[in-house]
Amino acid sequence: MIRTASLFSQLLEHFPKMEFARLVEEHDAERHCKGFRCWTQFVSMLFCHVAHADSLREICNGLTSCTGKLVHLGISKAPNKSTLSYANEHRPAQLYEELFWRTLEHFRNSGMLGGRRHKFKFKNRLLTLDATVITLCVSMFPWAKYQRAKGGVKLHVLLDNADYMPVFISITDANTYETRQVNLLKLAPGSIVVMDKAYTEHSLFGRWTKEGVFFVTRMRDNAVYEVVSQREVPQNGNILSDEVIRLTGKHAMDNCPHCLRRIAVWDSEHEREFVFLTNHFDFEASTISNIYRERWQIEVFFKTLKQNLKIKTFVGTSENAVRIQIWTALIALLLLKWLHYLSNAKWSLSNLASLLRLNLFTYRSLLEWLNDPFNTPPFEPVSEQLKLPM
Repeated sequence: MIRTASLFSQLLEHFPKMEFARLVEEHDAERHCKGFRCWTQFVSMLFCHVAHADSLREICNGLTSCTGKLVHLGISKAPNKSTLSYANEHRPAQLYEELFWRTLEHFRNSGMLGGRRHKFKFKNRLLTLDATVITLCVSMFPWAKYQRAKGGVKLHVLLDNADYMPVFISITDANTYETRQVNLLKLAPGSIVVMDKAYTEHSLFGRWTKEGVFFVTRMRDNAVYEVVSQREVPQNGNILSDEVIRLTGKHAMDNCPHCLRRIAVWDSEHEREFVFLTNHFDFEASTISNIYRERWQIEVFFKTLKQNLKIKTFVGTSENAVRIQIWTALIALLLLKWLHYLSNAKWSLSNLASLLRLNLFTYRSLLEWLNDPFNTPPFEPVSEQLKLPM
């Protein structure tokens, strides 16, 4: 006899109903509710991402086809298309934003994302800052006009390189400059932030240097500077130069009066020179170069989010519906990261996501399925011989 619930039901166990109800009450998310609860909306949107449903019709039909198994998910029946559409348009997206941060904090504190990985010997907290544009059709999303014939929203992320999950997320229109969101960050002294050239701003460099926050970035080709001194370069390496410089461009001396460090590195793989700019003077030049290599992890994060979850096609056209779908996608990604950490099978996260989609309503122990997904036990009732009184 099978005594376990479906895999989808076991995933939902990590969202306690009482805590979810408190969040709903805090955000007044069920105001004027007429039977359709936020929990049903959350289950439907999570099903959208994990099952790769492309539309409201697919979400509702997919759940309707599993009517006998929905009671284990905490819902009595599948929602109607119009009901789910109305909820996505009017219920606050902040509910799922806070749910994501609380769940992520719980997973981190419980060690459910693995140990705090660190590839370097230093103990500074390493963070990566970047943004990506999620394109939208401007005729269907007129509020998100980005270019003449394009629409879009921009996802700003500060990634913690210890577990490759965010510590800061902001969703804005695609026209918002990356540097505007930096003012929302609260960084502890000693933190190291890796970023690309889009975040080049002299006032930001000066403020972070004053606050004791380190940064590593690419230096722009048109940067104006003067060399203060030369630092020793290791022999037989790929470090071309290591210089102490001072920015001398327009208003640069006022916004960033501090000396910075310019490091030129030769990349033999791509046969090109990279020039890095940092305010950290204690690390070796090769360490600064390797720190910038870690910036690639945020590109992997964006790629994983876009390829494995539904944030390229949206089931609602309002801004609130788009935000709800993005935040629930991040919640689904958190679950996939946790499952990938638990699994002993050597498979990629994308293979895990695709196989989970095909087995959402399979009744097996989640841990057993993760370690051996293809060994489904036969459904055979256990025969029991009753004892007759003699």
